[in-house]
Amino acid sequence: EPLLEKTILFTERSDGFTLYRIPGLVVTAKGSVLAYCEARKFSDADRGEIEIHLRRSTDGGKTFSAAKQVAHLGQRLARNPHMPSKKQDKDMGGPEEQTVNNPVAIATREGTVHLLYCVEYMRAFHLRSEDDGLTWSTPQEITTAFDAFRGELDWQAIATGPGHAIEMKSGRLCVPFWMATYEKKAPLRKAVGTILSDDGGQTWQRGGLAIPDAGEPNIAPLSDGGVLLTARNSHAESRRLVTRCADGATNWSTPVFADELLEPGCMGGITAHSGTAAFPGPLLLFSHPHTTDREHAARRDVTVHLSRDNGKTWPLSKTLKPGPSAYSDLAVLLDGTVLCFYESGIDKPKVRRKRDWAYANLTLARFNLEWITTR
Repeated sequence: EPLLEKTILFTERSDGFTLYRIPGLVVTAKGSVLAYCEARKFSDADRGEIEIHLRRSTDGGKTFSAAKQVAHLGQRLARNPHMPSKKQDKDMGGPEEQTVNNPVAIATREGTVHLLYCVEYMRAFHLRSEDDGLTWSTPQEITTAFDAFRGELDWQAIATGPGHAIEMKSGRLCVPFWMATYEKKAPLRKAVGTILSDDGGQTWQRGGLAIPDAGEPNIAPLSDGGVLLTARNSHAESRRLVTRCADGATNWSTPVFADELLEPGCMGGITAHSGTAAFPGPLLLFSHPHTTDREHAARRDVTVHLSRDNGKTWPLSKTLKPGPSAYSDLAVLLDGTVLCFYESGIDKPKVRRKRDWAYANLTLARFNLEWITTR
């Protein structure tokens, strides 16, 4: 029978934080669910005092532990002096505040969970958990992997993901990112690409730039061992951009627009699914606001799409959250149940606003493939 259940995991104006945004989600080798996000302390701005919080479930996402801060608990770092022009006249926090942004986890087949994140959109770090997300190692800085791109794009901001990253069939860890410079005369101002580890996260190297003039990518493994990467963009076609390659690093295919995946300029979620007896795999699932309206106030109707041909077409879809909703991420439980962790609005938000508000909650949905295909 079709299954759809929803649980709110984070709510604005709670536990001493103004807002929770940028959801990420993985299922570990043991079946634990790790749901994480940015916890924005004093304002809802993209920069300011921001921590990374995580909640953990051992019963398939039905109940969760209390939220725990998991990233960058050590020395506080200096603020990024570079800022996009559209944010320079907004309150992004004082000089003593610290932005810890864009958490991205990888759940490996042998059980290790990796977590990457950035500080001030300027420095990148990696840590790991060997006990299913209960405790985490001391962060190690890996910014040099991004510095290796400066010959192609002399970036002023970097951000992993957001969402989650993957372990390829080869064992390679492959993490999507975006980078940008705010210098208007730069030959390349923004792009998405990958960084890689072939030694279980001990060292990290640059992969390749996959799509120019794009942002906030997400990635999924393909049945042939390669990867598919999609990216937010501002092209007039208002469709999601898609590229793929065999090794997660080089010879990316020419980016194409996915006709069925509308693009309002927003992060999306993607995951592979091995399929079921009723719906043989391999499958890909994608989640995203189903609109072409690019106003942030118009982000709405997070919809789940299904592909049976490695992301070439997306013929099946179903709305998960009618109304205000925005960023999302996807994962699959060991029994094939799908999880979507997404930003969702409510009818009566805690703060009265003159606009639709898609960010009141971070909600976890549990559903099966029958729910997607039942009308």
